[in-house]
Amino acid sequence: MAASIDLELKKAFSELQVKMIDTQQKVKLADLQIDQLTRVQKHAKLTHTEITTLPDNTRLYEGVGRMFILQSKEEINNQLTDKQKTADEKIKELEQKKVYLERSVKEAEDNIREMLLSRRAH
Repeated sequence: MAASIDLELKKAFSELQVKMIDTQQKVKLADLQIDQLTRVQKHAKLTHTEITTLPDNTRLYEGVGRMFILQSKEEINNQLTDKQKTADEKIKELEQKKVYLERSVKEAEDNIREMLLSRRAH
């Protein structure tokens, strides 16, 4: 009887460990994505700042693959603003996902502690 309880505890413990490791990896991935999006957002903001200082008749080109396309100042400003908004929205989504995942890791850790305490009690 004690052996079956022991096996159940080991199985549950290993499942919780796998879930915790998986969740921690997802949190790290979310952090990396947030960092990358923050860099994109900062780059777009700096580019937008530089472009606003240029005269309106300046010829501006957008890099597309291995070529450059002539764009108006207004079109480039709109694209940069959209890029900033999109990055900001994705960052907010990733922050929410990260909070959820961190809460999940915390719950998994608590469950592992409870299992160990209950095992010691028996």
